[in-house]
Amino acid sequence: MSTDRSGRMEEKDYYSPPAPFSNSPGITRVTRDLPPAHCLLKINSFSLFAESIEKYESGVFEAGGYKWRLLLYPHGNKKRNGDGDGCISLYLQIAETETLPLGWQINVNFKLFVFDQIQDKYLTIEDAGAIKRFHQMKTEWGFDQLLLLECFNDASNGYLVNDSCIFGAEVFVIEHKANWECLSMINQPAHNTISFKLENFSKLDKRSYESPLQNIAGLKWKAAVYPHGDTDANRTALSLYLQLAEALSVPPERSLFVKFKLRVMDQISSNHMECTGVSWFTAKENKWGWSPFISLENLRNASKGFLVDDALTVEAEIVLMSKVECVS
Repeated sequence: MSTDRSGRMEEKDYYSPPAPFSNSPGITRVTRDLPPAHCLLKINSFSLFAESIEKYESGVFEAGGYKWRLLLYPHGNKKRNGDGDGCISLYLQIAETETLPLGWQINVNFKLFVFDQIQDKYLTIEDAGAIKRFHQMKTEWGFDQLLLLECFNDASNGYLVNDSCIFGAEVFVIEHKANWECLSMINQPAHNTISFKLENFSKLDKRSYESPLQNIAGLKWKAAVYPHGDTDANRTALSLYLQLAEALSVPPERSLFVKFKLRVMDQISSNHMECTGVSWFTAKENKWGWSPFISLENLRNASKGFLVDDALTVEAEIVLMSKVECVS
């Protein structure tokens, strides 16, 4: 069982074709209840039609924004099957190509049909999974050996009943509207360290201080320092964050992977207080770091070298980050 486009459960029966079709590579023949979506071609008095006409071109129909027609050879396409090889040939041809732009090409997945009037089912023939490319030098695709004439003409098979038959087509155009997304990982991007010095630390009275913006890998970043913590519950420690400025430049559904280091610099012996983090930055969550980064008691310990002449220096370093480029 399978589901058709309306959501109905559609029954499919696998058809066992007579030789020489049983070994046709890649070509499948199954039966289904649902009629073709785009074209039905009924031929009455088929015996007279076949006696008189070598090739028939159907009227034009539209599918996927383009014009198409069916080409039917009731005794086979002799250019491709020699003397016809006792087969019916059926093809899909793109029509009105003179209206298409120079260098046009159209990718299509299509199916051709023959109606079984006894079983009330449609024999469906397709090159399974194949996408066919129509262009100026190749305007038709189809099947040289759609059905053996012996099989088709046998009324017990249901394809030719009361000297009438029905063929059909479904055409699905594959539009070139795919979005390309290219993800790159940038290790140690240029100018990846933000250095921020705060003078007169003991006299700082604002809740937070931000470094000047720094462009790293095409985005603007800054360090954010909270000298007395960023929450009422954390007033005895300094808070330190890396922040993506102009975060709205990042699409709402996009996230940016960043491995970063934050540090308070030891200005005497380079024994810095450092933490390493890994986070996904987004338009909403654009700031990551540590609320209690270093205690104020430890910070003010003169032997640690963090405060020298009442000046504090912090750094934010981006070690690794992702970069996404999208092309529609």
